Amino acid sequence: MGTILDTIHSPADIKKLSVKKLGTLAQEIRECLIQTLSKTGGHLGPNLGVVELTLALHYVFDTPQDKFVFDVSHQAYVHKLLTGRRERFGTIRQPGGLNGFMLRTESEHDAYGAGHAGTALSAALGMAVARDLAGGNEHVIALAGDAAFTNGISFEALNNIADNTRRLIVVLNDNEWSIDRNVGAIAKYLHKIVTNEHVSHLHDSAARLLEKIGGKTAVNVVRRAEEAAKGMLWPSIFFEEFGLTYYGPVDGHNIGLLIESFKFLKQQDKPVLLHAITQKGRGFQPALDKQKKFHGLGPYHPETGETNPTGQPTYSEVFANTLVKLADENEKVIAITGAMPNGTALDLFRPHHPKKYFDVGIAEEHAVIFAAGMATRGYKPFCAIYSTFLQRAFDPLVHDVCLQNLPVVFCMDRGGLSGDDGATHHGLFDISYLRGIPNIVHMDPTNEDELADMLYTAMLHEGPSAVRYPRGSGPGAAVKSHPVALPIGKAKVVREGDEIMIWGLGALLPMAVQLADRLEELGYSAAVINPRFVKPLDRELLAEYAKKVSVMVTFEDAALMGGFGSAVLEALNEMQLDVPVVRIGWPDHFVEHGKVDQLRMANGISVEAAMEKLAPYLKHAPKPRLVVR
Repeated sequence: MGTILDTIHSPADIKKLSVKKLGTLAQEIRECLIQTLSKTGGHLGPNLGVVELTLALHYVFDTPQDKFVFDVSHQAYVHKLLTGRRERFGTIRQPGGLNGFMLRTESEHDAYGAGHAGTALSAALGMAVARDLAGGNEHVIALAGDAAFTNGISFEALNNIADNTRRLIVVLNDNEWSIDRNVGAIAKYLHKIVTNEHVSHLHDSAARLLEKIGGKTAVNVVRRAEEAAKGMLWPSIFFEEFGLTYYGPVDGHNIGLLIESFKFLKQQDKPVLLHAITQKGRGFQPALDKQKKFHGLGPYHPETGETNPTGQPTYSEVFANTLVKLADENEKVIAITGAMPNGTALDLFRPHHPKKYFDVGIAEEHAVIFAAGMATRGYKPFCAIYSTFLQRAFDPLVHDVCLQNLPVVFCMDRGGLSGDDGATHHGLFDISYLRGIPNIVHMDPTNEDELADMLYTAMLHEGPSAVRYPRGSGPGAAVKSHPVALPIGKAKVVREGDEIMIWGLGALLPMAVQLADRLEELGYSAAVINPRFVKPLDRELLAEYAKKVSVMVTFEDAALMGGFGSAVLEALNEMQLDVPVVRIGWPDHFVEHGKVDQLRMANGISVEAAMEKLAPYLKHAPKPRLVVR
């Protein structure tokens, strides 16, 4: 016997169901999520929390005419299941499969692509204003988690909504979590609303009234809950000061109440906000017990939630453990994260130095300027921010840190591909966007021990510095009991050679060694260099080899345009040294999601691709190899 979910081929099929059957469908969706993601991995907790919200939205509104804008959009799996992608759902985050986030090219129902937090309100406002200008009547609904309201962009949008559009619906999905538990004044304020006894009483009254009479009366009771709390929390309710009429809080898992609420809000000719309380991980006890783990994870056991042991420490863990040591010996060392203590492993640092640990929420610009302020007072802030998220703080990085030459350390996790997460999360651009900034030192380790050395070097450096390192585990190098300082701007010669010079930056050093082995099999003498520093580049070593080799090769796990290979070319040009350079790195397009090794092969990041590009320079006869008998 088939399930109700098997009969859902488009949102139109949802509208045919009774509220009771929608409840059954919600259970089936949760089971589908748990079973499917146990094989593929993905954002399980967030999606278990928005099942009823998503069903109610599709029951009341009509996509693709009406526009749903999901903040971050990692919680859009349910939306994908309901919009004709059920048969492909098993391919989510897999090579060639569904994307783990909203993607406009994937479906007409995906109105806006996303992957970073804080964009929904601005994008939805843009759509609403465009509708108003065109004389349209479609609805625009922004679904944003409470964590998104710690992001400055959300407040910039709130500041403009009432002045720029006559009609917009904002759904605040309040579950108290982003990846870690939410922090700051906004989170505390929302908690006050939810825990206010008058609000709770009237909220329960609304639910009871809905069962009896439903419709507008129930919504009005929920509205009165806000009025009762208004004088007790702030002089006037926060969102209404921004011009949005506030409704709630409502039970985000009561599908009947949600449907009636959305029907009511659909009739409002003004910007409104519905505050829905949801439970992240609902329906799967392991996800409720371990919220951080089940925000986003790899494959797991669908019954127990157990995952395979990771084995050796990840780069993130090596970073955090090293920072603990540095903070032990240097009272000025400070750790800062933007709502990512788990992803950056700073949750390992926090117990050792709780007073030196700061989580500022999803607010990367603030994190960087906050760090700059601390640096002016003699502290040494280490900002642990994913490479892809540091893009959001580019101006503070330039204006507040580098211009003032302040000793802030940027620890850029996920430097390189972020695999299954796709284009929004790949850290491919940090070399290009940091290279042109004066004063900054930029490093890229080849293994775990070198990462520790670079963090120690950054601590001792009196100006801004950045260290990029990959997601996951490295080659397994043993980390010394105490790191050593590296001479800034000095590369390391891994293998001598006098015909071809191969630079292997960071995680791609093994590929450089493999290329050297291949060339030596053909009788060519190839030097292998670990650059260690993207900036400053070791120009002295570069000049030395440029005078004796016939060609150079650069490997980098970053965008080619403006990247490390470009730095080599520029330096050669400035020194008037005429040596051809073969560059291996990521081409000038956004890279899809998939397995790292497969994506590298597909994009020409391999020894084979390097040999093919080198072929025109290998026409001369190689030196005879010495055969030892």
